[in-house]
Amino acid sequence: MYVITDEDIRHSGDSDLPTVLRRIPGMEVMQVTGADFNVSMRGDNQLVGNKLLVTVDGRSIYVDVQGSTYWKAIPVTLPEIKRIEVQKGPASVLYGFNAFDGIINIITKSPEEIKGATAQVGGGGYGTISSAAIYANSYNKLGFRLSYGHDQNQQWRNDSALAYRDDKFNIQTEYALGDQSKISFSGGLVDVHQFDGRVTDAAVQTGVPEFGHAHAVFERPNFFIRGFWNDYEVNGLTPAHPIIAPFMRFTDRNFDPNLMLRGHTYNIEAQQGIELGTSMRLTAGINYRHNTLSMNRIDRFRSEDRLGLYLQGEWKASQTLQIVGGVRYDLDTFINPTISPRGSLIFTPMQDHTIRTTVALGFRPPTFFETYGDNLAIITLPPPLQSPPSTNVNGSGHLRPEQIVSYELEYQGWYARHRLRGRAAFFYNHISDLITTTVPAPIQGGVADIVGGEAGLEFLATKWLSGFGNFSYQEIGQTITGTSRRGGPRFKYNAGLRGQWDNGLSGEIAYHWVGAAIYPLSSAFSMFSAFGVVPPDPYVGNYHLLNLCGAYRFWQQAAADGYRREAEIAVSVFNALNDV
Repeated sequence: MYVITDEDIRHSGDSDLPTVLRRIPGMEVMQVTGADFNVSMRGDNQLVGNKLLVTVDGRSIYVDVQGSTYWKAIPVTLPEIKRIEVQKGPASVLYGFNAFDGIINIITKSPEEIKGATAQVGGGGYGTISSAAIYANSYNKLGFRLSYGHDQNQQWRNDSALAYRDDKFNIQTEYALGDQSKISFSGGLVDVHQFDGRVTDAAVQTGVPEFGHAHAVFERPNFFIRGFWNDYEVNGLTPAHPIIAPFMRFTDRNFDPNLMLRGHTYNIEAQQGIELGTSMRLTAGINYRHNTLSMNRIDRFRSEDRLGLYLQGEWKASQTLQIVGGVRYDLDTFINPTISPRGSLIFTPMQDHTIRTTVALGFRPPTFFETYGDNLAIITLPPPLQSPPSTNVNGSGHLRPEQIVSYELEYQGWYARHRLRGRAAFFYNHISDLITTTVPAPIQGGVADIVGGEAGLEFLATKWLSGFGNFSYQEIGQTITGTSRRGGPRFKYNAGLRGQWDNGLSGEIAYHWVGAAIYPLSSAFSMFSAFGVVPPDPYVGNYHLLNLCGAYRFWQQAAADGYRREAEIAVSVFNALNDV
């Protein structure tokens, strides 16, 4: 597992989480527009990335009804984040569907950890504004945190036009019950005012999304029960890609070009841990989820029910060997029951050195749109040519869940009195049954085999200087056709240095090199080549990304739990080499 701390985020100067995540080897970060990111792992990237589960304090922010994550609309502000945990490889045993490539869990600070008032304001080129205001306090056993955030930036293709703008409102409360038990409640709203589009293979969803949520948790040692509700709404146009827009448009079955969508997720989960002596631990849980969708691009109002049961055991067989194994059984309205096992052997040949082998299986079920889609593709040819009749684009009730089988060998070791950490991993992922959106209905078939490796170092050179460096390599072999073909660079390199001095000065430099890749194109582009349409180039050349940040802390005060209250001014530069 990789962990990104609040200090990593602050020193980076980055205004969005995907850019922060680039430093982790094996991460695939694709920014398509000023408003649209796609994030995945180990070569499994695509437009509308849908195979990475993202949670905030255990609550999924993956949009089940659409199969996506809106990275610009993460429902917390950056100063509220305590750490980000990144686990690569299928994690379905504990987390269920959609933890396909892995899971990213964003953990926020408690009211006590961020007690007092916090303000952060940043601005820069392309009309970028990133701001947050937070107030947290506690009274006896009750703690609370209130926050407001505002983010915006301009379009890349037209720097005088807005690409994205939102307002975020959040509240979190905690009440200590005694005996290490507590209850917590959180809720919030992300109100997006401008959205430059979620780019798909042949269309751009420019509808403006809005998100709401409520989350309640009771927890005590070895037990928790949580329930949450997510609300998701989109209204707006979904035009064809600008290159083919003169010839093609997409509408609902009544020829309305607007997309109108309202979805809800209701989830409840309980988990119990049991200690069996000093060498074994069992974790058992049950999870029920109910999704609903009202959308003019599916046949009618639809709902989905999911029920998952899981059991995981951890056994310390000896001082050098630990065995972890688990299995999950899932029922879903759309598909046949699935069984998701995961097993690991953890060998510790000497202190501070660990070798782990893991085999895991994960699934992504088809979405509402892939199953019940009901809309039209309308082609308009230039006169005097006669245009063909409109084509129904439907879903399919015969789709199987997408599947991944993953094999991994990983090493981690500490050196030089814990001032140097080395990591290396080798993996093989077998991916099958990928769903491809086509006319008149989605299809699936073919396989992708992705094999690769990652290695890196993290070091503390002196009291004031630290850094990291890593690289990743992957080869993709596949029989998949169409827009579901996997595309990703063979090589990626990341490196960074951070300096932090007692006089309040600090600075960080982060460098990323991403190799060239070829991504699949929709056949819609070649359909109109006779009319002068030139398809986009599927080849994306290698590029450098150099980010810089320098800061001066001019005030500091100790706070609870080892945290500090401080005031700081910083200057950051994104893409200092201007490599476009």
